[in-house]
Amino acid sequence: MIDYLILGGGSAGCVLAARLSEDAGKTVCLVEAGRNISQTDMPAAVRSRYPGRAYLDTANIWQRLKARMSVSATTRRYEQARLLGGGSAINALMANRGAPADYDEWDALGAHGWNWSACLRYFRKLETDCDFDGELHGKSGPVRIQRTNWPRISPFVRAVLGTLAARGHVRRDDQNGAWEDGTFIGSIAVSEAGERIPTSVCYLDDTVRARPNLTTRTGTLVERVLFDGTRAVGARIVDSEGRDGAGEELRAAYVIVCAGAIHSPALLMRSGIGPAAELSALGIEVRADRAGVGGNLMEHPSIAVSAVLPRAARTPFPDEHHEQAIVRFSSGMHDTVPGDMHGAILSRSGWHSVGYRLGTIFFWVNKSYSRGRVTLTSASPHSEPAVDFNMLSDARDLERLKGALRFGAETLADPMMAKHRATLLPSSYSPRVASVAVPGAWNALQRGTLSALLDIAGPFRAWLVRRVVTQGVTLNDLLADDHALTKFVTRSVGGTWHPSGTCRMGAADDPLAVCDARGAVYGVNGLYVCDASLMPSIPCANTNIPTIMIAERIADMLRGRA
Repeated sequence: MIDYLILGGGSAGCVLAARLSEDAGKTVCLVEAGRNISQTDMPAAVRSRYPGRAYLDTANIWQRLKARMSVSATTRRYEQARLLGGGSAINALMANRGAPADYDEWDALGAHGWNWSACLRYFRKLETDCDFDGELHGKSGPVRIQRTNWPRISPFVRAVLGTLAARGHVRRDDQNGAWEDGTFIGSIAVSEAGERIPTSVCYLDDTVRARPNLTTRTGTLVERVLFDGTRAVGARIVDSEGRDGAGEELRAAYVIVCAGAIHSPALLMRSGIGPAAELSALGIEVRADRAGVGGNLMEHPSIAVSAVLPRAARTPFPDEHHEQAIVRFSSGMHDTVPGDMHGAILSRSGWHSVGYRLGTIFFWVNKSYSRGRVTLTSASPHSEPAVDFNMLSDARDLERLKGALRFGAETLADPMMAKHRATLLPSSYSPRVASVAVPGAWNALQRGTLSALLDIAGPFRAWLVRRVVTQGVTLNDLLADDHALTKFVTRSVGGTWHPSGTCRMGAADDPLAVCDARGAVYGVNGLYVCDASLMPSIPCANTNIPTIMIAERIADMLRGRA
């Protein structure tokens, strides 16, 4: 009998495994569908300080997972990590927390106790901040946080920061300091050697992995949670590649689902917890009728403005982290919060030769209000759920994202930027962009040809960009026609790989809440959730650090320490 069975080895699952196995008297088993990633066997693309290639490698993601971004968009591939360490093994390395008000909001929405004061303790616990000290920062945690040194900031990013300062956006020191609008050098999580440190490395280090009470099972897919009546007693697992062979049943005192905001609700529904009518239609025995499972799906909707870079504006450090600075600003729209908009200032816009020639301000709505849903399509663990983010369904999100595109266009068109950019263009992480970025000989030939043409096009560069890159769309046309801008944004909106909220915490009398403030699933016993799906509302942050914070706090709760 296992004491703690952790289903999912992403950012949260690795934290839980490390913290719960600190108690030598408790046995812990961590199950992960993807492959193992440790300090010694990280592939170069995962280890790299420049992270742009890792999430494009199909060996690192759920290959058949697709999502619809908005009502105007087609269903497209949605990259979610499928390896030990989860998103922390393929994401952009950004290490920020969001606004204190985000966590006070969680408390107000029924996740009682998840206020800023309580969460700050765990943000401090998880980090070693190399640049700042004081009551807001930790100095001895597993996640090492620093900011890129100014000499390694690219000429383009420096010029954008200077232009924004002249336009009234004050330069500030600490992205994880007081919550204020302004520009910041981005906080990133890297090792002392400047390499990625996924939770499978910084939490599950060699010493932790050597603990006799900790077992890790990779390449293993969870079919469903097992029950005795209404009590979770384990899980049935199968080979993750669908190879023939009987499944195996693992028995445990506590079962903790850590499969992420898309696969955690899918697992709960396969196990009989979710909207009863939908489960019955798929032939699944209902254990607990919880209408909220799979609902409340959140993301940060995104759009971007890019510029072709003259040679002198390109980074001299191609392997340096690309998301070098950020601008946080407030839309001022009615019924929104301060700092509700985010712009990541990128020294390069892709891992490849074309991306090296493009600088970008990549915008997202920091506090979004649109909600989508994850729906089960089959009782089989080998079938992906249907994912509909329903982005921009709330008019506030649409108008703010349109405003962000105008903000980016005005910034990059400013005369102060004249020497640091050539042709401007609207951009997004579209299916076409994603497909061309996939490594391969034919794609490399296409990218190489376009890169050479961008360098030599001279007065024909704008025509080339319009004809080949944006397929007829120009910034001037969008800015002159609000209808065209609305159509472009709703069709082109992307996410930021921050799915959350689908097993949200809430009060016991809330029919749409899935878990209580301890992560315990309503309607059954012995079953918990611990990942970004618990978030009642989306924080104004990249979600990896908030997810690690959640796991640190849930671990203490399970051990009776919180």
